Amino acid sequence: MSNPGASDETPVRSISQLAELLAQGCKPRDAWRIGTEHEKFGFVRPEATVGENAPQADHAAYASPPYAPQGIESLLRNLHKSEPDDWTSVLDNGHIIGLKGQGEAAGAAISLEPAGQFELSGAPLRTLHETAEELARHFDAVRPLARKLGLGFSPLGFHPTATRAQQPWMPKTRYGIMRDYMPKVGTLGLDMMQRTCTVQVNLDFGSEQDMVRKMQVSMALQPVATALFANSPFVEGKPNNFLSNRARVWTDTDNARSGMPACVFEKDFSFERYVEWALDVPMYFIMRDGKMRNVAGRSFRAWMQGDRQDGLEDVTPTLGDFEDHLTTAFPDVRLKQFIEMRGADAGSPEMMMALPALWTGLLYDDAALEAAWELVRTHPWEDYIKLRELVPMMGLDTPWGEGTVRDLAAHMLSIAMDGLQNRDMVDEHSQTSEWVYLAPLTALAAGAPTQAEHWLERYYGPWMGDASRIFLESEI
Repeated sequence: MSNPGASDETPVRSISQLAELLAQGCKPRDAWRIGTEHEKFGFVRPEATVGENAPQADHAAYASPPYAPQGIESLLRNLHKSEPDDWTSVLDNGHIIGLKGQGEAAGAAISLEPAGQFELSGAPLRTLHETAEELARHFDAVRPLARKLGLGFSPLGFHPTATRAQQPWMPKTRYGIMRDYMPKVGTLGLDMMQRTCTVQVNLDFGSEQDMVRKMQVSMALQPVATALFANSPFVEGKPNNFLSNRARVWTDTDNARSGMPACVFEKDFSFERYVEWALDVPMYFIMRDGKMRNVAGRSFRAWMQGDRQDGLEDVTPTLGDFEDHLTTAFPDVRLKQFIEMRGADAGSPEMMMALPALWTGLLYDDAALEAAWELVRTHPWEDYIKLRELVPMMGLDTPWGEGTVRDLAAHMLSIAMDGLQNRDMVDEHSQTSEWVYLAPLTALAAGAPTQAEHWLERYYGPWMGDASRIFLESEI
């Protein structure tokens, strides 16, 4: 989740002004970049709990680490100390809550989700090969520092063992506001905050028309990504009949700001139409004088129109306020000055690379994008919305047309493969093409088990019903 800034103090006068803000994201093709973000759960390594002088002697094995002491705060500070030229600290009321990249890490950021899920927001990079190098550097930097603290990290879609009450809270003002508001608008919002992790990719567009086509294709096919990347079959130590419990959680988090907005599928979809939708997403906060003001549930549209609302009487909306507001909308595909794919569970490093490879192949080549559009338009939009409800439980076996979602995924992958081959981005070291990163997905389309199905096989087999075994086996 983004850190708020409200940096642009230009007063908001019209909807067209806000649409122009989004339109400023249009870029020529040679400026298109790939930004990959991924989250992972921290856990206390079992050997770190043994003995009075053990770094985690006061904590149970596999528990989520606290913010402090000897927890997430220490890891952030140690990362900063180990690479002082690459990171500056991000503070919230004196608490370190993240790192902002500079120098060789410029454009990247490390941030915390509500229960301490550790997130790398990667820099905008030209090729998937650069993304792979960035991920490897991040893991290599985090791993030894975490081990000294007795911690490990596992990328999974939903926390496999912890109850909500067992999860810590990070000292971020934004999350305090959300924590109070979420139970008012859905039954699973706190689960989303504390017990889920995702991997996503952020991609560019060249024009409004290009944005519309990319939004419609990626929104329709997002449930297929959910099925391919399903990696959350356990809740509080036991299977709960879902392959992606993370995706199930999003069905009742806050439906006013999430899901598959119908406006995206309308013939007149545009920057302005997305703004219209976003204006009716209830607000969370505004920033004034460096402090976050709780205005949860207020209307940005009414604020623009000058209507009196508690907490907003003395301030005028700005472009910076709207940019912050956009970060509080959580559709499966989110539009800002780029497009965010948000439908996948966090997963193994290979799957972390497969996610940006899939969407880059589909959306960054004209022929591939047109082929994906032809694939999508064979079904009405309502079918894709229904698919979103079914894939968390049934995954790739969800019925689709004459076959299953696995068949639809195979079509997607064929198109993505062609798109990456047409991009012809070859790694100068290995001389490999970007399409190699699709390998885990082509195996799934051919019948291999998803990550969730693999873990269930382990649970009912060698683990003998002990879901905590997943932590060390999935550790990065």
